Amino acid sequence: MTTSASHDATWAVEAEGLVKVFGQNRAVDGVDLRVATGSVYGVLGPNGAGKTTTISMLATLLRPDAGRARIFGHDVQRESQVVRQLIGVTGQYASVDETLSANENLMLFSRLLGLSARDARRKTADLLEEFGLTEAAKRPLKQFSGGMRRRLDLAASLIAQPPLIFLDEPTTGLDPRTRAQMWDTIRRLVATGSTVLLTTQYLDEADQLADRIAVIDRGRVVAEGTGDELKASVGTSSLHLRPADANDVDDVRIAVERVLGVAATVSPEAARITAPMQDADLVADLLVTLRDAGIHLAEMSVQKPTLDEVFLTLTGHGVETDADVDDQDAAASAELEGSRA
Repeated sequence: MTTSASHDATWAVEAEGLVKVFGQNRAVDGVDLRVATGSVYGVLGPNGAGKTTTISMLATLLRPDAGRARIFGHDVQRESQVVRQLIGVTGQYASVDETLSANENLMLFSRLLGLSARDARRKTADLLEEFGLTEAAKRPLKQFSGGMRRRLDLAASLIAQPPLIFLDEPTTGLDPRTRAQMWDTIRRLVATGSTVLLTTQYLDEADQLADRIAVIDRGRVVAEGTGDELKASVGTSSLHLRPADANDVDDVRIAVERVLGVAATVSPEAARITAPMQDADLVADLLVTLRDAGIHLAEMSVQKPTLDEVFLTLTGHGVETDADVDDQDAAASAELEGSRA
């Protein structure tokens, strides 16, 4: 939980060479991050990549073995008390009290943060409305779905309106509808002045929400940039064509290779031609060529490389895997949650 504090910095987070070692395991191995104030920054990686351990160091919950980090210009080690006033943390597992209702949980957190009874009631009502929990406010938490608990946990971390919010895999285990609701909430947080550092193992989540993305694998940042920059780093967009008459497939392929100057591949079953689109201006020439030849298209699309392809290219394995899960990351997550008490 947090209390408000003034801040004035271009960078909400600056981390240089962060290292954390557990025994023989370098859970974080020289991570560099720069998160612009007022943005959503995604840290994308599989289980065990070091995401939670990195968050724990930035949130002053774990001491780095090497490197340094600043939050709005404040050193996380030398000025840890100031940093804690500037941040809110929501981890992978709900930290709410199961014996209390949603209303009682938010009232308790509000009072612990020093709000008066009147202000606590107002803040609780506002947050319950914001997160769609008003109707269920007095129900016992054992009747809550996983998505409702996640929303309540996020609401609790926002009582003090922190300038910087760490969200550690906030949508893990949620159904698609609830995930979409959480995405809307995250966008509103940034629109109202907060900065969000989001860790996730969901490619579409990083693509939808993050202004910039760091791809982390085995404790290291292996790439960083906007979603489009990361996609462009692994290849060009591809052009997909399907002629109305399947008998025209070979003629379309020949035209593509001649006009675009690239090799095309053909999927006979789908009667589809695919080719890299290195020069978008030439596509207009291709369409004119096909029209002049009397060839009609049933379908045409352009597809950018996906973040799946980015991750496969950079790491050699998929992003959504439970292999090589780092037990220390799980311990860091538990410690992160324990600090909320």
